[in-house]
Amino acid sequence: MGDYHFVYKDVEGASTQWDDIQRKLGNLPAKPPAFKPPPFTPASDQDSIPKDKSFLDSKTEEELEDLEDDLDLDEDRFLQEYRKKRLAEMREATKIVRFGSVVPISGSDFVREVSQAGPDVWVVVLLYKDGYAECGVLMKCLEELAVKYPGTKFVKIVSTDCIPNYPDHNLPTLLVYNNGAVKANYVGLRSFGRRCTPEGVALVLCQSDPVLNDGHGGTDASRDSVIEGVRRRLIEKVVKEHEDDDDGSSSD
Repeated sequence: MGDYHFVYKDVEGASTQWDDIQRKLGNLPAKPPAFKPPPFTPASDQDSIPKDKSFLDSKTEEELEDLEDDLDLDEDRFLQEYRKKRLAEMREATKIVRFGSVVPISGSDFVREVSQAGPDVWVVVLLYKDGYAECGVLMKCLEELAVKYPGTKFVKIVSTDCIPNYPDHNLPTLLVYNNGAVKANYVGLRSFGRRCTPEGVALVLCQSDPVLNDGHGGTDASRDSVIEGVRRRLIEKVVKEHEDDDDGSSSD
């Protein structure tokens, strides 16, 4: 008959008096902490959450649509109207086309990208050629404006690809399109003042039409807010340049 050896194991985490003595002497590693289950937290009841303005603000468009037949909202006229307002705002926001950069196009792209852009889209077209420093200056300004005003479409095209035999001495040229028609054109860098800056270009573009769209619509009110913001940044830039000049002269 074979020999059988039995190993008796205590409850996990339990310790004998002998083990405790050995731990004090450093012969055994420290006793691991006893297992503790995490505290029980009951799941939140969606029906118990108060339905108020902040509740609606936290919802997505789809969730707001699902709340159309909610009995609690039906009993509160303010919340029902606010739900409709939030839905309208979200749907309007998704309508606004966002561009955000100066896109290169070819002659074959012009009709699709510019003439057929749609009545609610303003398109700023830069006619340029590589190797012309003035084209580079205006390009840099437009790249900054394209980021600030993503509701306006900015494109660039080699001048002779757009208009055959277009004179190089007219570069750079800006064309402004809306609803398939040319609304304005600016020939040469001098059209934007002695120093071509993003603020100066923005002021010229918005002189008569809401060309620059900051993503909140293209109305006259939006144009006025854009112009006001541009003027404020222009003043701040001029003041800062004067301060820098004063600091430089005083250090001399």
